[in-house]
Amino acid sequence: MNRHLAAAALLAALSNPAYAGPPDPADPLASVMWDVLRPELFGTAPVQFDDRVTVTAPDNAENAAAVPVMADATALGTVEEMVLFADLNPFPVILRFQPLAAKPVIATRFKVQQATPLRAAARTPDGVWHIGGKLLDAAGGGCTAPPATYAAADWADHVGEVQGRAWAPSGEDKATRVRFLVRHPMDTGLVAGIPAYFIEALTLRDADGRALARLQTAEPLSENPVFTLEVQPAAGARSLTLDGRDNQGGEVKAAIPLPWVQGALP
Repeated sequence: MNRHLAAAALLAALSNPAYAGPPDPADPLASVMWDVLRPELFGTAPVQFDDRVTVTAPDNAENAAAVPVMADATALGTVEEMVLFADLNPFPVILRFQPLAAKPVIATRFKVQQATPLRAAARTPDGVWHIGGKLLDAAGGGCTAPPATYAAADWADHVGEVQGRAWAPSGEDKATRVRFLVRHPMDTGLVAGIPAYFIEALTLRDADGRALARLQTAEPLSENPVFTLEVQPAAGARSLTLDGRDNQGGEVKAAIPLPWVQGALP
């Protein structure tokens, strides 16, 4: 959907909300956008504001172009999908996350345009969306600032490059913490004369191709976005693979080595 159609849909939702089910509990963050975002993101599915879904971020965004955030829904048990969103951003959805063989926890950095409720929603197998969040204060402007990446003459030569690291399994579930950075300007398209240019999908896999986690990413992610996940590779796996694409057809492909053999640790 292009920007003009999205704006038209937003106006239509304001005048004629799509959600017509039972009333939700009162929004604990009292957002002026909740009644619009609720049908746009969750349709008629039941929602529940739930303290078991936590959002960790600074109270005040020191750098509006790269706000660190962690969303954690592990207290819910099995989670099929998560959505991270900032109500008052020009593009509210930051990312969608499917923790296929991963824990329902993710950390990243994003751009914020103004003070906003910041939320994570997690869908459990019964179809209920559990929502947690906090208020984020910010001077703003992160979504309308041109990426610093463009200042480098050779920036285009490095788009899609990946730096990644994995740590040895830990905890009772023997999860492997993985952190990776993808070189990309992640331009929102809100600066005059600069088209939107952003990563739109990433999948982390075992070396044998089994998907561990899928990410549907969007404009609000910071340039050169960083992600931290906790995954469970198959026993014996020696590396993970990351593949993805951006909205202009560019590809992301990389291998992240595991400096041990899965299943060989005590």
